[in-house]
Amino acid sequence: MTETPEAPEKARPGLLRSSALVGSMTMISRVLGLLRDIVIAAFVGASANADAFFVAFKIPNFLRRLFAEGAFSQAFVPVLADYKEENALAAVKGLVDRVAGVLGGTLLLLTVVTVMASPIVATIFAPGFISQPEKFQITADMIRITFPYLLLISMTGLCGAILNSYGRFAVPAFTPVFLNLSLIFAATVASPWFAEPVFALAWGVFFAGIIQLLFQLPSLYRLDLVPRPVFDVHHEGVRRILKLMVPALFGVSVSQINLLLDTVLASFLPTGSVSWLYYSDRLAELPLGVFGIAIATVILPNLSAHRAAAREEQFAFTLDWAMRSVLLIGVPAALALVLLAKPILITLFQYGALTPRDVEMASLSLRAYSLGLVAFMLIKVLAPGYYARQDTATPVKIGIIAMAANMVMNLAFVLPLLWYFNVGHLGLALATSASAWLNAGLLLRGLIRQGVYSWQPGWGGYSLRLLVSTAAMSVPVLLLSKDQALWLEWGWQRRALEIALVCGAGALAYLLSHLAMGTRLRHLRAPGAV
Repeated sequence: MTETPEAPEKARPGLLRSSALVGSMTMISRVLGLLRDIVIAAFVGASANADAFFVAFKIPNFLRRLFAEGAFSQAFVPVLADYKEENALAAVKGLVDRVAGVLGGTLLLLTVVTVMASPIVATIFAPGFISQPEKFQITADMIRITFPYLLLISMTGLCGAILNSYGRFAVPAFTPVFLNLSLIFAATVASPWFAEPVFALAWGVFFAGIIQLLFQLPSLYRLDLVPRPVFDVHHEGVRRILKLMVPALFGVSVSQINLLLDTVLASFLPTGSVSWLYYSDRLAELPLGVFGIAIATVILPNLSAHRAAAREEQFAFTLDWAMRSVLLIGVPAALALVLLAKPILITLFQYGALTPRDVEMASLSLRAYSLGLVAFMLIKVLAPGYYARQDTATPVKIGIIAMAANMVMNLAFVLPLLWYFNVGHLGLALATSASAWLNAGLLLRGLIRQGVYSWQPGWGGYSLRLLVSTAAMSVPVLLLSKDQALWLEWGWQRRALEIALVCGAGALAYLLSHLAMGTRLRHLRAPGAV
């Protein structure tokens, strides 16, 4: 791996430091997220009520990734970068106020309609529950409570995008902690207050949205950019964002749409399928969230600034650094999840209501999702290469291809696995991973064909070091892994100690192998942030 050129003199601290900051804040959130899922698994397991809650939670959570940190962010940040480059603070504030008014007003209307029509929404997203009236009714009732979270977290996402654009990465990265704390409190403290304890989780989601939004405001106040909503769709900046956002709603979120389709199809599968997919997806998202999303969060405003200032060479170097960075973490993380799927699930979730069969089923989908982990991470850093240049058409075309492929593969994988092995949820996870690879490959090919990205020097040596070090990591992992029966016999203390030992040994072997083959910290340097 070769070093990238020195950053311009006016560059502020580099992407590596910013990514490390976001990653560390996100790590805190993800660790608490794991604790949250441990509590939820012990609380509701993979029961019918658990399936109902996960569907009610996934609907606003899915839309959040479109409006709060997906398509909206990809459309808003480049336009905000232009306003920062060309206009005074008053113009930036005018844009922020009008974006807040249009986004907030639209989502308020959507929220009111959804709350009033929650049975219809439940029918759309979990049609398989209709044959189970009690499960269906609980799902519809919880949607009424959880859906307002979309409005609250989307406004939080707007605030976070502004802060990221001004280099204030820590507060937005730390904000998700409050969702985890709220759900832990709901499960452990508030649940006895409800006739049906699972409703405590739904209210935990609602109140988390309020807390997360309020947490952002002091930082925006110091920038004099606290949004004062004005509904004005005719504002030039708003029109540009809407023009970029409408196709981006689909293009940037194909992976999430695929996961939601998995939930719809899983509602027709045996009880527990939605929960198995949820627990395995959450574990696969840990490296994705800590590293993939952290790097994507940092590079988007930088790519937008490089594009606005016509720094094409820095634009290409930034994309190259982002790809190498996610591979450095994603490849060993994916292999580790495949090798340690059952021990990790047992250690984290095999308590209370979750059964050994649930762990067995969830391990299958975890391994399948792990096969697509690197692709999920690459999508996160390749998509900004288009949106920073305000190109929304290309990702949409690619998204349509990936979506169609995912639907075809769902049928091709699910039905045989369901009929012959009764593990239809495994087919859903495999199809999602395969379509993610297709999506990532087409995104990369498009950037190369457009001349936006070209392979930088050093990829041969970098790839060799990565593969050898990943193989070295697998040796202690395989040697130290114990039989599943032992994991089931141990208490949580012994399980935690054993999994820490195995993972620590694997991480140490990976690091030492890299050092032995010549990898040094200076090789991770990136072009300076702007």
